[in-house]
Amino acid sequence: MARRGGWWIVMLVGVVAGPAMVGAAELDCLIQPYEQVAVASPAQGVIAKLRVDRGDLVREGMVIAELESSAERAALDIAQYRTEVESAIKSNQVRLDFGVRRFVRTEEMFKKDLVPLKEMDEAETAKILAEIGVLEAQENLRLAKLELERAKTALALRVIRSPVTGVVVERTLAVGEFVGQNPIMKLARIDPLRVEVFVPVSLLGKVTLGTRAQVIPEPPANTPRSAHVTVVDKVVDAASGTFGVRLELPNPGNQLAAGLKCKVRLGGDVAR
Repeated sequence: MARRGGWWIVMLVGVVAGPAMVGAAELDCLIQPYEQVAVASPAQGVIAKLRVDRGDLVREGMVIAELESSAERAALDIAQYRTEVESAIKSNQVRLDFGVRRFVRTEEMFKKDLVPLKEMDEAETAKILAEIGVLEAQENLRLAKLELERAKTALALRVIRSPVTGVVVERTLAVGEFVGQNPIMKLARIDPLRVEVFVPVSLLGKVTLGTRAQVIPEPPANTPRSAHVTVVDKVVDAASGTFGVRLELPNPGNQLAAGLKCKVRLGGDVAR
């Protein structure tokens, strides 16, 4: 029984010591932006305005650049005017009302044999043509509204907005330059941050998604910070005997800069 009891003691110690073993050693790591975006323009043209520069903070949806858009603004004004023109609809409606009254009078007289069939036919045809005229005017108005939406879209494409909340890393073009396939600027999202670390293969299976960790950036920002695992590579590098792990590190207020070296302790005591 003692031996059996000793076996249970060994097993319990192993279960308790497992997480501690994961976080026993500090591993080298690198803090990187959560994502980097090379912002380009969906439309070609000449840059008219650049609202941000290197090092500026940007919010998602914020206007960061504008292309020259005088032609698009003129097209928008024309399309707007066409949607406001009501003369065609009103004139065709007047013709229709008159055609209906004429047809009703002619029909009554035709029933009393006061007008010939030819006049009755002419009145009916005029009414039908007036109805078609009203429909045509309404269709033209719908087309004008669609043209207005297209003009608005074309103008909106000349305004470049930030796709992320982050910081401007690099501005590659200047005002007056032509925008083709090259990006206008590069942005980096730094809240949260991404921490990349290579873990010894001996810890394979012990580090899983959601595993908490303690990240200690290099001085002077060497305050321990809490992070958690978001990616565990399924392929081991045989040459180094390691596998890659990615952690997500909250960075409220963008207090921590990306690009810093760091140390990480996986599964150990984590700063709250």
